[in-house]
Amino acid sequence: MSTKDKVIERFKRQPKDFTWEELVRLFVILGFTVVNRGKTSGSRVRFKNDSYVFYIHKPHPLNVIKENALKSALDYLKNNGFID
Repeated sequence: MSTKDKVIERFKRQPKDFTWEELVRLFVILGFTVVNRGKTSGSRVRFKNDSYVFYIHKPHPLNVIKENALKSALDYLKNNGFID
């Protein structure tokens, strides 16, 4: 199993310790770019892939993605055909 597959499979299991860095790596693997408008954008980050855009708030002070945000990302990626 490749590293790409391992990241996707771990994400699909929705672990409670999934980190921000793992989420960014996942979206980059799936062809998205990370768009942050600089210091004034706050914690809101946009992942963009052609006509697909997904917004999420970067977690703070901890680095772990909250359960509802992780579920939202999973639903988005499934509904748009990026993962099965």
